[in-house]
Amino acid sequence: MRLAAFLLALLLAAPAAADSNRPPAALAYTQLPDAAQEARARALMETLRCLVCQGQSIADSDAEMAGDMRALVRERIARGEQPAAIRGYLIQRYGDYVTYDPPFSWVTAPLWMAPVLLLVIGLLLARRLFRRRGA
Repeated sequence: MRLAAFLLALLLAAPAAADSNRPPAALAYTQLPDAAQEARARALMETLRCLVCQGQSIADSDAEMAGDMRALVRERIARGEQPAAIRGYLIQRYGDYVTYDPPFSWVTAPLWMAPVLLLVIGLLLARRLFRRRGA
């Protein structure tokens, strides 16, 4: 019983142990002094997925990795790099999953085609049901 309680406590403590004890990156929670640069950085951060949280953008996440990614975006924007180049770098480093808008490829084709396929199946089923009721 004690072992089960210990394992349960260990399992529940895992998310707390996911972040390190190091301080956050310099620009993780600090906005850029130039409002236009911050707006570009913020717009880009909204389109990038937190790889730890998965359901939040790096702009909304408090995960340590999201903070590191926010700092990276702000540093590169401050140096004058274009958002598209930064986005490309992050996609190259972390894969298409880091973006909420993955490009169309053979790997992502099911993601793009599934809604259309499900809609067609639903319309065919509805048509069949309405024909049966009318007959």
